[in-house]
Amino acid sequence: MNAKDQPAAATASGQGNGAVYVGMVLASLFWAGAFIAGKYSTPYIPPFTVTFLRFLFATIVLFGVIRVQKVSLRVEKKDLPIFLFTGIVGMFGYHVLFFMSLQFTTAINSSIIAAFLPALTALLTVFFLRQRVSGLEIFGIVLSLVGVLLTLTGASLDTLLHLSFNKGDLYMVGAVVCFAVYGIFSKRHGGKFAPIVLTFYSFLVCVIFLIPFSLAEQPWTFLGEIPASAWAAVLYMSIFPSVIGYLTQQVAIQRIGPGPTSLFNNLTPLFSMVLSALFLGDQPQLVQIFTALLIIAGVLICQRAAHKRG
Repeated sequence: MNAKDQPAAATASGQGNGAVYVGMVLASLFWAGAFIAGKYSTPYIPPFTVTFLRFLFATIVLFGVIRVQKVSLRVEKKDLPIFLFTGIVGMFGYHVLFFMSLQFTTAINSSIIAAFLPALTALLTVFFLRQRVSGLEIFGIVLSLVGVLLTLTGASLDTLLHLSFNKGDLYMVGAVVCFAVYGIFSKRHGGKFAPIVLTFYSFLVCVIFLIPFSLAEQPWTFLGEIPASAWAAVLYMSIFPSVIGYLTQQVAIQRIGPGPTSLFNNLTPLFSMVLSALFLGDQPQLVQIFTALLIIAGVLICQRAAHKRG
Protein backbone atom coordinates (compact mmCIF):
# COMPACT_ATOMS: atom_id res chain seq x y z
CA MET A 1 0.00 0.00 0.00
CA ASN A 2 1.44 3.40 -0.91
CA ALA A 3 1.22 6.53 1.18
CA LYS A 4 -1.58 7.91 -0.97
CA ASP A 5 -3.80 4.92 -0.17
CA GLN A 6 -3.18 4.88 3.60
CA PRO A 7 -5.54 7.71 4.61
CA ALA A 8 -8.36 6.13 2.63
CA ALA A 9 -7.74 2.76 4.29
CA ALA A 10 -7.65 4.33 7.73
CA THR A 11 -10.87 6.16 7.01
CA ALA A 12 -12.53 2.96 5.86
CA SER A 13 -11.36 1.16 8.99
CA GLY A 14 -12.67 3.98 11.18
CA GLN A 15 -15.98 3.88 9.37
CA GLY A 16 -16.12 0.10 9.90
CA ASN A 17 -15.59 0.45 13.64
CA GLY A 18 -18.07 3.29 13.70
CA ALA A 19 -20.67 0.95 12.27
CA VAL A 20 -19.83 -1.56 15.03
CA TYR A 21 -20.29 1.11 17.71
CA VAL A 22 -23.64 2.14 16.26
CA GLY A 23 -24.60 -1.53 16.06
CA MET A 24 -23.80 -2.08 19.74
CA VAL A 25 -25.77 1.01 20.78
CA LEU A 26 -28.73 -0.42 18.86
CA ALA A 27 -28.15 -3.86 20.44
CA SER A 28 -28.27 -2.27 23.90
CA LEU A 29 -31.50 -0.54 22.89
CA PHE A 30 -32.92 -3.87 21.67
CA TRP A 31 -31.98 -5.58 24.96
CA ALA A 32 -33.63 -2.78 26.90
CA GLY A 33 -36.69 -3.26 24.72
CA ALA A 34 -36.79 -6.92 25.75
CA PHE A 35 -37.61 -5.86 29.32
CA ILE A 36 -40.53 -3.81 28.00
CA ALA A 37 -41.68 -6.53 25.60
CA GLY A 38 -41.53 -9.04 28.43
CA LYS A 39 -43.98 -6.90 30.38
CA TYR A 40 -46.39 -7.03 27.43
CA SER A 41 -46.18 -10.82 27.09
CA THR A 42 -45.97 -12.19 30.65
CA PRO A 43 -49.58 -11.32 31.64
CA TYR A 44 -50.83 -13.62 28.87
CA ILE A 45 -48.12 -16.25 28.35
CA PRO A 46 -46.50 -18.24 31.23
CA PRO A 47 -42.68 -18.11 31.51
CA PHE A 48 -41.82 -21.51 30.00
CA THR A 49 -44.11 -21.06 27.01
CA VAL A 50 -43.03 -17.51 26.26
CA THR A 51 -39.37 -18.59 26.43
CA PHE A 52 -40.15 -21.52 24.12
CA LEU A 53 -41.93 -19.29 21.59
CA ARG A 54 -39.17 -16.67 21.70
CA PHE A 55 -36.40 -19.16 20.96
CA LEU A 56 -38.43 -21.23 18.52
CA PHE A 57 -38.90 -18.16 16.31
CA ALA A 58 -35.30 -17.04 16.93
CA THR A 59 -33.94 -20.47 15.94
CA ILE A 60 -35.95 -20.44 12.72
CA VAL A 61 -34.73 -16.95 11.80
CA LEU A 62 -31.12 -17.79 12.68
CA PHE A 63 -31.28 -20.98 10.60
CA GLY A 64 -32.40 -18.86 7.65
CA VAL A 65 -29.41 -16.55 8.16
CA ILE A 66 -27.09 -19.57 8.30
CA ARG A 67 -28.53 -20.96 5.06
CA VAL A 68 -28.12 -17.62 3.28
CA GLN A 69 -24.52 -17.27 4.49
CA LYS A 70 -23.85 -20.95 3.75
CA VAL A 71 -22.32 -21.57 7.17
CA SER A 72 -21.57 -25.19 7.99
CA LEU A 73 -23.41 -26.57 11.03
CA ARG A 74 -21.34 -29.75 11.24
CA VAL A 75 -20.00 -30.43 14.72
CA GLU A 76 -18.59 -33.47 16.48
CA LYS A 77 -20.58 -35.67 18.84
CA LYS A 78 -18.11 -34.95 21.64
CA ASP A 79 -19.13 -31.28 21.48
CA LEU A 80 -22.72 -32.02 22.51
CA PRO A 81 -22.10 -31.34 26.26
CA ILE A 82 -20.92 -27.83 25.38
CA PHE A 83 -24.16 -27.01 23.58
CA LEU A 84 -26.22 -28.67 26.33
CA PHE A 85 -24.59 -26.41 28.91
CA THR A 86 -24.88 -23.18 26.92
CA GLY A 87 -28.46 -23.98 25.88
CA ILE A 88 -29.72 -25.06 29.31
CA VAL A 89 -27.84 -22.68 31.60
CA GLY A 90 -27.34 -19.65 29.36
CA MET A 91 -30.55 -19.64 27.35
CA PHE A 92 -33.08 -21.70 29.32
CA GLY A 93 -31.89 -20.69 32.80
CA TYR A 94 -31.42 -17.00 32.12
CA HIS A 95 -34.57 -16.38 30.09
CA VAL A 96 -37.02 -18.42 32.17
CA LEU A 97 -35.87 -16.60 35.31
CA PHE A 98 -35.97 -13.32 33.35
CA PHE A 99 -39.64 -13.81 32.45
CA MET A 100 -40.46 -15.00 35.98
CA SER A 101 -38.88 -11.85 37.38
CA LEU A 102 -41.05 -9.63 35.17
CA GLN A 103 -44.16 -11.17 36.74
CA PHE A 104 -43.26 -9.65 40.10
CA THR A 105 -41.00 -6.63 39.56
CA THR A 106 -40.60 -3.67 37.22
CA ALA A 107 -38.73 -3.64 33.93
CA ILE A 108 -36.52 -0.90 35.38
CA ASN A 109 -35.49 -2.99 38.40
CA SER A 110 -34.78 -6.04 36.23
CA SER A 111 -32.59 -4.04 33.85
CA ILE A 112 -30.69 -2.42 36.73
CA ILE A 113 -29.89 -5.83 38.22
CA ALA A 114 -28.90 -7.11 34.75
CA ALA A 115 -26.34 -4.28 34.59
CA PHE A 116 -24.44 -6.09 37.35
CA LEU A 117 -23.58 -8.90 34.89
CA PRO A 118 -20.07 -7.69 33.85
CA ALA A 119 -19.00 -7.18 37.49
CA LEU A 120 -20.37 -10.58 38.51
CA THR A 121 -18.58 -12.18 35.57
CA ALA A 122 -15.31 -10.58 36.72
CA LEU A 123 -15.91 -11.95 40.22
CA LEU A 124 -16.66 -15.49 39.01
CA THR A 125 -13.57 -15.59 36.79
CA VAL A 126 -11.52 -15.44 39.99
CA PHE A 127 -13.00 -18.76 41.11
CA PHE A 128 -13.49 -20.58 37.79
CA LEU A 129 -10.64 -19.29 35.63
CA ARG A 130 -8.19 -18.50 38.46
CA GLN A 131 -7.81 -14.98 37.12
CA ARG A 132 -6.10 -12.52 39.42
CA VAL A 133 -7.88 -9.27 40.25
CA SER A 134 -6.51 -5.99 41.47
CA GLY A 135 -7.66 -3.97 44.43
CA LEU A 136 -9.32 -1.53 42.04
CA GLU A 137 -11.34 -4.35 40.46
CA ILE A 138 -12.43 -5.55 43.91
CA PHE A 139 -13.57 -2.01 44.70
CA GLY A 140 -15.58 -1.89 41.47
CA ILE A 141 -17.21 -5.26 42.23
CA VAL A 142 -18.12 -4.16 45.75
CA LEU A 143 -19.51 -0.88 44.42
CA SER A 144 -21.74 -2.76 41.97
CA LEU A 145 -22.81 -5.18 44.70
CA VAL A 146 -23.88 -2.24 46.84
CA GLY A 147 -25.90 -0.94 43.89
CA VAL A 148 -27.64 -4.31 43.46
CA LEU A 149 -28.34 -4.53 47.20
CA LEU A 150 -29.87 -1.05 47.18
CA THR A 151 -32.01 -2.05 44.19
CA LEU A 152 -33.20 -5.21 45.94
CA THR A 153 -34.11 -3.34 49.13
CA GLY A 154 -35.33 -0.11 47.56
CA ALA A 155 -32.67 1.55 49.75
CA SER A 156 -34.78 0.57 52.78
CA LEU A 157 -32.83 -0.33 55.92
CA ASP A 158 -35.92 -2.04 57.33
CA THR A 159 -36.17 -4.27 54.26
CA LEU A 160 -32.49 -5.16 54.58
CA LEU A 161 -32.75 -6.01 58.27
CA HIS A 162 -35.82 -8.20 57.78
CA LEU A 163 -34.66 -9.68 54.43
CA SER A 164 -38.03 -9.10 52.76
CA PHE A 165 -36.84 -8.84 49.16
CA ASN A 166 -39.11 -8.72 46.12
CA LYS A 167 -38.98 -12.25 44.68
CA GLY A 168 -39.04 -10.84 41.17
CA ASP A 169 -35.76 -9.06 41.88
CA LEU A 170 -34.33 -12.30 43.29
CA TYR A 171 -35.37 -14.19 40.16
CA MET A 172 -33.44 -11.61 38.13
CA VAL A 173 -30.37 -12.10 40.33
CA GLY A 174 -30.59 -15.82 39.55
CA ALA A 175 -30.91 -15.03 35.85
CA VAL A 176 -27.78 -12.88 35.94
CA VAL A 177 -25.85 -15.64 37.73
CA CYS A 178 -26.89 -18.11 35.01
CA PHE A 179 -25.74 -15.79 32.23
CA ALA A 180 -22.46 -14.98 33.96
CA VAL A 181 -21.67 -18.70 34.31
CA TYR A 182 -22.70 -19.19 30.68
CA GLY A 183 -20.33 -16.41 29.59
CA ILE A 184 -17.38 -17.89 31.48
CA PHE A 185 -18.10 -21.38 30.15
CA SER A 186 -18.36 -20.02 26.59
CA LYS A 187 -15.05 -18.23 26.98
CA ARG A 188 -13.36 -21.46 28.02
CA HIS A 189 -15.05 -23.97 25.69
CA GLY A 190 -16.80 -22.06 22.88
CA GLY A 191 -13.81 -20.64 21.03
CA LYS A 192 -13.63 -23.61 18.64
CA PHE A 193 -16.98 -22.70 17.05
CA ALA A 194 -18.06 -19.82 14.86
CA PRO A 195 -20.23 -17.47 16.99
CA ILE A 196 -23.29 -18.05 14.80
CA VAL A 197 -22.92 -21.84 15.17
CA LEU A 198 -22.59 -21.72 18.95
CA THR A 199 -25.56 -19.35 19.15
CA PHE A 200 -27.71 -21.53 16.87
CA TYR A 201 -27.12 -24.77 18.78
CA SER A 202 -27.60 -22.99 22.11
CA PHE A 203 -30.98 -21.74 20.87
CA LEU A 204 -31.91 -25.18 19.52
CA VAL A 205 -31.05 -26.99 22.76
CA CYS A 206 -33.07 -24.41 24.69
CA VAL A 207 -36.12 -25.01 22.46
CA ILE A 208 -35.92 -28.81 22.79
CA PHE A 209 -35.35 -28.67 26.55
CA LEU A 210 -38.35 -26.37 26.97
CA ILE A 211 -40.87 -28.66 25.26
CA PRO A 212 -41.98 -30.67 28.36
CA PHE A 213 -42.03 -27.55 30.55
CA SER A 214 -44.15 -25.69 28.03
CA LEU A 215 -46.57 -28.62 27.66
CA ALA A 216 -46.98 -28.68 31.44
CA GLU A 217 -48.35 -25.13 31.19
CA GLN A 218 -51.07 -26.44 28.82
CA PRO A 219 -50.55 -23.80 26.11
CA TRP A 220 -53.59 -25.01 24.14
CA THR A 221 -55.77 -23.46 26.85
CA PHE A 222 -54.53 -19.89 26.31
CA LEU A 223 -52.80 -19.61 22.89
CA GLY A 224 -56.07 -18.59 21.23
CA GLU A 225 -56.60 -15.82 23.77
CA ILE A 226 -53.20 -14.13 23.43
CA PRO A 227 -53.67 -10.57 22.14
CA ALA A 228 -51.82 -9.25 19.12
CA SER A 229 -49.68 -6.99 21.34
CA ALA A 230 -48.29 -10.02 23.20
CA TRP A 231 -47.53 -11.88 19.96
CA ALA A 232 -45.79 -8.77 18.63
CA ALA A 233 -43.73 -8.62 21.83
CA VAL A 234 -42.65 -12.26 21.41
CA LEU A 235 -41.66 -11.69 17.78
CA TYR A 236 -39.75 -8.57 18.78
CA MET A 237 -37.81 -10.50 21.44
CA SER A 238 -37.10 -13.32 18.98
CA ILE A 239 -35.67 -11.14 16.23
CA PHE A 240 -34.15 -8.00 17.75
CA PRO A 241 -32.66 -8.84 21.17
CA SER A 242 -32.03 -12.53 20.36
CA VAL A 243 -30.87 -12.88 16.75
CA ILE A 244 -29.70 -9.34 15.94
CA GLY A 245 -28.51 -8.49 19.44
CA TYR A 246 -26.46 -11.65 20.01
CA LEU A 247 -24.95 -11.67 16.51
CA THR A 248 -24.06 -7.96 16.69
CA GLN A 249 -22.37 -8.59 20.02
CA GLN A 250 -20.31 -11.45 18.58
CA VAL A 251 -19.21 -9.32 15.61
CA ALA A 252 -18.24 -6.49 17.97
CA ILE A 253 -16.18 -8.87 20.12
CA GLN A 254 -14.24 -9.90 17.02
CA ARG A 255 -13.79 -6.33 15.73
CA ILE A 256 -13.17 -4.23 18.85
CA GLY A 257 -12.61 -6.82 21.58
CA PRO A 258 -14.69 -8.10 24.51
CA GLY A 259 -13.79 -5.25 26.88
CA PRO A 260 -14.98 -2.35 24.73
CA THR A 261 -18.00 -4.41 23.64
CA SER A 262 -19.15 -5.05 27.21
CA LEU A 263 -19.11 -1.31 27.91
CA PHE A 264 -22.23 -0.94 25.77
CA ASN A 265 -24.18 -3.16 28.21
CA ASN A 266 -24.11 -0.19 30.57
CA LEU A 267 -26.55 1.62 28.27
CA THR A 268 -29.27 -1.01 28.74
CA PRO A 269 -30.68 0.11 32.13
CA LEU A 270 -30.64 3.74 31.00
CA PHE A 271 -32.52 2.87 27.79
CA SER A 272 -34.87 0.71 29.88
CA MET A 273 -35.78 3.66 32.10
CA VAL A 274 -36.65 5.78 29.07
CA LEU A 275 -38.64 3.00 27.36
CA SER A 276 -40.45 2.11 30.59
CA ALA A 277 -41.58 5.70 30.94
CA LEU A 278 -42.71 5.87 27.31
CA PHE A 279 -44.47 2.50 26.98
CA LEU A 280 -45.34 1.38 30.52
CA GLY A 281 -45.78 4.69 32.31
CA ASP A 282 -43.16 3.68 34.90
CA GLN A 283 -41.40 6.83 36.01
CA PRO A 284 -37.91 6.02 37.39
CA GLN A 285 -37.46 6.91 41.02
CA LEU A 286 -34.42 8.77 42.27
CA VAL A 287 -33.12 5.68 44.08
CA GLN A 288 -33.35 3.65 40.84
CA ILE A 289 -31.35 6.25 38.93
CA PHE A 290 -28.78 6.35 41.73
CA THR A 291 -28.40 2.56 41.96
CA ALA A 292 -28.13 2.23 38.16
CA LEU A 293 -25.33 4.79 38.09
CA LEU A 294 -23.65 3.08 41.06
CA ILE A 295 -23.66 -0.32 39.31
CA ILE A 296 -22.44 1.19 36.04
CA ALA A 297 -19.64 3.05 37.87
CA GLY A 298 -18.55 -0.20 39.50
CA VAL A 299 -18.54 -2.00 36.17
CA LEU A 300 -16.52 0.78 34.49
CA ILE A 301 -13.96 0.65 37.32
CA CYS A 302 -13.66 -3.14 36.90
CA GLN A 303 -13.19 -2.85 33.15
CA ARG A 304 -10.66 -0.02 33.43
CA ALA A 305 -8.63 -2.00 35.95
CA ALA A 306 -8.78 -5.14 33.79
CA HIS A 307 -7.65 -3.12 30.76
CA LYS A 308 -4.64 -1.80 32.71
CA ARG A 309 -3.79 -5.34 33.77
CA GLY A 310 -3.71 -6.24 30.10
